[in-house]
Amino acid sequence: MKRIDNKILKCPNCNAESLNFNEPEIVCTKCKNTFNLENNKYVFLRLEEGEINDFLDKIKYRLKKFSFFYNFMIKLISPVCPTLNMKKLIKKYVPDDTKIAINLGSGNSKISDKVINVDIFAYENVDIVCDIENLPFKNNSVDIIFNFAVLEHVPNPDKVVKEINRVLIKNGTVISFFPFMQPFHASPYDFSRRTVEGMKVLYKDFDTIELKPSGGPTSGLLWIFQEWVSILLSFGIKPLHYLLNIVLMLLTFPLKFLDFILIYHPMSKNISSGFLYIGRKK
Repeated sequence: MKRIDNKILKCPNCNAESLNFNEPEIVCTKCKNTFNLENNKYVFLRLEEGEINDFLDKIKYRLKKFSFFYNFMIKLISPVCPTLNMKKLIKKYVPDDTKIAINLGSGNSKISDKVINVDIFAYENVDIVCDIENLPFKNNSVDIIFNFAVLEHVPNPDKVVKEINRVLIKNGTVISFFPFMQPFHASPYDFSRRTVEGMKVLYKDFDTIELKPSGGPTSGLLWIFQEWVSILLSFGIKPLHYLLNIVLMLLTFPLKFLDFILIYHPMSKNISSGFLYIGRKK
């Protein structure tokens, strides 16, 4: 767990910047709301597994508890090609521990020991449990914010981006992946997709450093193909649909690696799995 400077935190309920940290409690001196410090986690919100309704998502939730296995399997058999070079991004934007960096919607993955993990669920590798539409960080307190395949799962991505803008320091950096050509996938909900033009609108209050396809066109096609065949051959039987989906993933995942080449095609943005955005706060 990355050590968190309590001075950057605020009350998410009343926005007071004065919190008392007396483990196992965090108490707001203004509104008197009480939060928790437990298992080295700052818990500002609780969401239980019972609130997850989708069958496959319940499986994902349980597998995410096994961080290494889950992330390895996602990179290997999921239909999305891992074109994102995370190590390169970390080396460039979080060169040392002097930077305050957070990963919004981290799940149980740990992209770096130098990054604070923030999620709505209290997975093992999560440092702060909260609603990313209402972050418990003070204004202008964070240097870098990552969020990968997260904003489609919140009802108001514009609100999250405003929160990102609020907590970033001047000239702070946001690094974001937002899906485009992907089927519905609840975690625990799924609300939206963005084109390359939609990404520009979403991050209109930032200076764009880079905006490019990520995942690629094969990934965009493959996931939809798997879902289409599962619908066609399951005859409306839900358990069969889930089973076919898993089998098709196992049979077709090698095709996604074509995207290591096709990602560079100038028209790959038309059916790319998603887009990577890197921007700077104005």
